[in-house]
Amino acid sequence: MDISNAERAEILIHALPYIQKYYNKIVVVKYGGNAMINDELKDAVMGDIVLLSLIGIKVVLVHGGGPEITEMMDRVGKKSEFVDGLRVTDKETVDIVQMVLAGKINKNLVNLLHLKGGNAVGLCGIDGHMIEAKPVNDKLGYVGDITNVNIKPVLDVLEKGYIPVISSVGCDSDGNVYNINADAAAARIAGTIGAESLISMTDIAGILRDKNDPSSLISKIYVSDAPELINEGIISGGMIPKIECCIEAIRRGVKKVFIIDGRVPHSILIELLTDEGMGTMFV
Repeated sequence: MDISNAERAEILIHALPYIQKYYNKIVVVKYGGNAMINDELKDAVMGDIVLLSLIGIKVVLVHGGGPEITEMMDRVGKKSEFVDGLRVTDKETVDIVQMVLAGKINKNLVNLLHLKGGNAVGLCGIDGHMIEAKPVNDKLGYVGDITNVNIKPVLDVLEKGYIPVISSVGCDSDGNVYNINADAAAARIAGTIGAESLISMTDIAGILRDKNDPSSLISKIYVSDAPELINEGIISGGMIPKIECCIEAIRRGVKKVFIIDGRVPHSILIELLTDEGMGTMFV
């Protein structure tokens, strides 16, 4: 579709109030789902993040990488086991998690951001003991429950003008490494850093009153309404822990949390810089 120069100018003018609103503020993006697997969507996300950075919005990118961990485990002949949706992580598995998340995925994302004209630095929760954790339980092994976030490494990277790209692994004072849920890591980092917004990219349009009806999207949810939506079954299954992370972020001081459809190209820009937005906003 061809757009005239006048239409381009009109689009930019409409975005101006939103650029002013977020200028010099911190936005945490939890990156996952299909947008992390599909090359076209990945390219769009990286472009969105670089654009936001160039207009003065401080973006922190937090990522997981479950499918790639599973793929690497298959390659080495190790079976993936899950309990309540969480990967059972023994010593060998946590080494694979660290290698895939803090190594391959993290550095590939940093490279993509640079190819788009951005400046990025890759970090993981072990760097500067940023994400400290303890075991969730004995059954899951080295799956970590976050006990503390040291935000200084992230602030230092932002201060130098870089985009921090953070992989969701953590550690404890004994040197153990833990596999950390990326939603939980993004929520705690956003809350600790005092982010203006947290954006969680998923493979759904947002919270739907009727899961089979896209027009039933709930555009705004107050934290106090969430328990009732869970009781009614509107929020269910794997979305419950994601919503709990959204609520955690709000309670820790994040002003707005958005669940957006990462399958839609440029969904981050649509949410932050337009009147309509998309997805579900928690306040």
